[in-house]
Amino acid sequence: MATALVTHPSFLLHEMGPGHPECPARLTAIAERLVATGVDGQLEHYVAPRATREAVLRAHDARYVDSLEAASPSEGLAYLDPDTALNPHSLDAAWHAAGALTLATDLVLEGRCDNAFCAVRPPGHHAVRGRAMGFCIFNSVAVGILHALEVHKLERIAVIDFDVHHGNGTEEIFAGDERVLMVSTFQYPLYPYSGVEPLGDNMLNVPLAPGSDGARFRDTVTRLWRPALDAFAPQAVYISAGFDAHREDPLAGLAFADEDFAWVTRELCDVAARHAGGRIVSTLEGGYALAALGRSAALHVKELTAPSPVRG
Repeated sequence: MATALVTHPSFLLHEMGPGHPECPARLTAIAERLVATGVDGQLEHYVAPRATREAVLRAHDARYVDSLEAASPSEGLAYLDPDTALNPHSLDAAWHAAGALTLATDLVLEGRCDNAFCAVRPPGHHAVRGRAMGFCIFNSVAVGILHALEVHKLERIAVIDFDVHHGNGTEEIFAGDERVLMVSTFQYPLYPYSGVEPLGDNMLNVPLAPGSDGARFRDTVTRLWRPALDAFAPQAVYISAGFDAHREDPLAGLAFADEDFAWVTRELCDVAARHAGGRIVSTLEGGYALAALGRSAALHVKELTAPSPVRG
């Protein structure tokens, strides 16, 4: 078995206007770095299917999904919020991004792959049940987790979010759901200006002050995340992998380095090896400095391909 890379051509067709930081070049930067470092040759490539309506409605309100269909333009852009727009291909990309997470879940939980990385656009962790926001349309990681809970009948899932922006949508969807433990770091104050007061006892949110570096992040993971994750003993680990906490990123003010993303991935692989048979599903969230994104995401995926005590 191997690490799955799940993506779809529609992700390169979703565009929100000239100069928008959430652009198709993000996926190109990752793909080129995976090839340049030789990691791509270690991956099993899969084309994401379109998610079923049933799968998406586990995470989102039917009225919201219907409103997106009505808003999708035949040309030009239709804005869902000041930062988030649909072009004629965007909604198709969102359906396939959610489908990437359901396929990755099936691949990993059925034992066809060790773990998976979903190279998707648009990202998802800001999308709440009834609203798009922050570049996000469907909350793909939530769709994948709910697929694991409802279809594969898992009882405990951990979702780890290290994007520089708080994953408010994921928190809203799972707040109070004892089957899910969410642990996260994010810069505060920063969009979406949430997370300081957790919405449920199953949320471990750790806001980081502007300028916080990799040492502060590693301390948080070691001192707070690891004990909570080990106590919860998840049966699968999901990662909202945002790389915009990098010191080169233009949209925020944390100071992580490339190796910090490799290090946290090793830590999460260890959690998964201890408790979840090595089962990890990771999905791309933020990251807008293209060179730093490519390097950091490739290191993240490289760590997923490394042998663990579970995989041999």
